[in-house]
Amino acid sequence: MSDAVEGPAGPDVEEDSIVLDAKGLRALAHPVRVQLVGLLRKHGPSTATRLAERLNVNSGTASYHLRQLAAAGFVAEDTERGNARERWWRSVHQLTRFNHEDLAEREPEAALAYLQSVHSAYTMRTQQGLHGLRALPRPWREAFDMSDAALRLTPAEAREMRDEIWSVIDRYKRVPDDEEPRGSERVWVNVHVLPEVNTTAREER
Repeated sequence: MSDAVEGPAGPDVEEDSIVLDAKGLRALAHPVRVQLVGLLRKHGPSTATRLAERLNVNSGTASYHLRQLAAAGFVAEDTERGNARERWWRSVHQLTRFNHEDLAEREPEAALAYLQSVHSAYTMRTQQGLHGLRALPRPWREAFDMSDAALRLTPAEAREMRDEIWSVIDRYKRVPDDEEPRGSERVWVNVHVLPEVNTTAREER
């Protein structure tokens, strides 16, 4: 996705994507940094002050995390917009790829911290959406969905289901040149495929 993290079943790797390594994992192991990258990718270049207002943090905190992201290669100063008084930042990539199967084995603590940061960012965004739900027009309230399902799957079936879900999402993606239908709005789709670890461990005994 063009926000924070892209699973292995998402779109093919593109030129404007970055594949996480250990350094990248550690750089994104903070929910504020995940959100900063997401905001710059979604809304374009911005300043620390404006980003801080969106995240409800102080500008010093935003500036610090932006510098950390810049050191890791996720963001860069937008010299065409900046001046002596105000620095502008832009996202270097639009997609983040996380090959969790290999990297998580080598860097388990960093991988867990990163995924927890992504989850925290998702949770914050969900809360923001829920707070504004009542103010949305009725057609959007009727389109809203928040649900889960408990399934019994093999690892192969879980991967197949995940791939099918992404194929459906891909059908609704539009490139920048596509004409957007009237009444369209940005919609956030969050996909989790997680085993019940405690149950799995108990059943394997």
